[in-house]
Amino acid sequence: MKKSLAKIFVACFALGLGIGIGANNMAISDIPTNFRVAVVDVSKIVSGSQQVQALKNEQMRNKAELEKYIQTARADVEKQTTAVKKKQLTERYDKELNAKRKTMQMAYNQKLKKIEDNINTIIAQRARAEGYNLILSKSMVLFGGTDITSSISQYVR
Repeated sequence: MKKSLAKIFVACFALGLGIGIGANNMAISDIPTNFRVAVVDVSKIVSGSQQVQALKNEQMRNKAELEKYIQTARADVEKQTTAVKKKQLTERYDKELNAKRKTMQMAYNQKLKKIEDNINTIIAQRARAEGYNLILSKSMVLFGGTDITSSISQYVR
């Protein structure tokens, strides 16, 4: 009885192994032999982008503008003689400052999204032109793939 159970077990194991290997070969055979994978250092592309640098410069100008506005507001509040007038003026300036910040942040986010979309489009176009089937971020890959960062950076401005 034990010998027949052992034979059945071995037969089932062999059958399972054969099915597993066959399924694995079928899955692998679906991948074309010329399948090409590339990696891109997106942070390097972004940091080298003239659009991103212009956006950073714009953010610095906006920050300086807000700081100037805050200094003016503080000076104006300090000139007030009564606590009620100071409070009213402070509330008004706070609302205006928050509105300015919100407007600037929204504009920044829109411009950043547009730059990001542009960079992604360029990466996809160049990858197709160079015959790559899959592009991965270099930060996510430990090994493998052709690094096309320098090729992409030539097209991102």
